[in-house]
Amino acid sequence: MLFTRHQSATGGGSHMKDNRTILVVGDEPASRKLVEAYLTGQGYDLAFADGDAMTLLSEGEVKPDLVLLTLSTPEMARTCAQLRADAALASIPLLVVAEADDRGGRLLGMEAGADDFVSLPLDAIELRARVRTMMRLNSYRRRAAAYEMESGVEQAIEALDATLESWGRALELRGIESEGHIERVTDMALQVASAMGMSDADLVHVRRGALVHDIGKMGISDRIMFKVGPLDEQEWEEMHQHPVYAYELLSPIEILRPALDIPYCHHEKWDGSGYPRGLAGTRIPLSARVFAVVDVWDALHSDRSYRSAWSNSEVDDYLHEQSGRHFDPEVIRAFFGILH
Repeated sequence: MLFTRHQSATGGGSHMKDNRTILVVGDEPASRKLVEAYLTGQGYDLAFADGDAMTLLSEGEVKPDLVLLTLSTPEMARTCAQLRADAALASIPLLVVAEADDRGGRLLGMEAGADDFVSLPLDAIELRARVRTMMRLNSYRRRAAAYEMESGVEQAIEALDATLESWGRALELRGIESEGHIERVTDMALQVASAMGMSDADLVHVRRGALVHDIGKMGISDRIMFKVGPLDEQEWEEMHQHPVYAYELLSPIEILRPALDIPYCHHEKWDGSGYPRGLAGTRIPLSARVFAVVDVWDALHSDRSYRSAWSNSEVDDYLHEQSGRHFDPEVIRAFFGILH
């Protein structure tokens, strides 16, 4: 198996040991040349393999922070599944190069364990942004795990909560969330959840879930995330994957699993017409039913590129109208009991 390394300094004589390593797996020369050209000088050490990545990784010849797969769909799915099945390798983020219109291949890759996709033909800005985002999120995830293991439970929890708050601020800085949205919906969700009788322990998970409710949007292409104008059908399909991306990102952090109901399920609807799983009624976790109301309430009060903010009466009318359709009627009653 051909295996080569290319060390890329961050410029100005940066020390190589500080660089993060990307293993690029694939035997297509054109893709390899583009990846090398686009990522050289970005602060990564690049390693290339044109054969069995499992052998290379299991033998410890390279210890990557990210694996980039430029393989055919069957080989990509097989490699993803093998990596996810190996306990020592399962946490390595997997970024897959795929045709933009290959929905079947992307779904197969997601099922096999791929974390994210970058589209062909490769675009330098998109590739760098995807890699940078995955590296950043993986670093946060490792930091939380390290604190949990090394610093004791209390310190780990403090570090985790600080990290979640930082993720929320990052979403607002990138323009994915409007300024102040996360703080507003978190505070209101806690009030409504308390009024619904949720315990103090459950409220901790509500707060954490609210802070990162849209973290999965970090995995959505900027082309879609910041598109001016309506999304087409394929773009909506991709956008509807962001709760799945959130679940896949956060579920390896054991202490966060009880908080995942909100990021994973807050787009489900009472009548079963929501996504990603089409849950209905009380099959939707209570925290997610609460957050769905709060999230829409705040969003409608905020200006968007495609509409102005609604008035208080317009928002109230809409929420009442959607009671029993989009929203749990009991949650609507509790919400307005607090609001008015």
